[in-house]
Amino acid sequence: MRDTVLAVMVASVFLGGCAGPMTVGCGPGGSPGVVAEVVFGRNIGDALGVSDADWNRFLDEEVTPRFPDGLTVLDAGGQWRDTERGTVVREPSKVVVIVLLDEVLDRPRIGQIAEAYKTKFKQQAVLTMLRPACVSF
Repeated sequence: MRDTVLAVMVASVFLGGCAGPMTVGCGPGGSPGVVAEVVFGRNIGDALGVSDADWNRFLDEEVTPRFPDGLTVLDAGGQWRDTERGTVVREPSKVVVIVLLDEVLDRPRIGQIAEAYKTKFKQQAVLTMLRPACVSF
């Protein structure tokens, strides 16, 4: 009996992490939420194709109307492997960071923005990352 209890205790220690992602408690003033980071490459082909004016127009017409409460835009430099040519492609990028206030409504809006960018600027992909976070304003 004692061996069985010991075996169950040891198994629970090792298997406890298998139950799924852990929920992290937020400190005072923080609330659990979801943050989206969307990365937009600015090259079209091998050259810069999305100018600052193009980007600002896209932001004004596609992103801001879907997230009028606020967002953050960061300049970035990205790279990815072009498997057809076997080379690493580097390009300037924009990263948009948005706190999703209503995850059910906001997730599809993120997808709509990515699709609009790919269509408008002939992009193969737009990187989207969603992650849990503690947020406060």
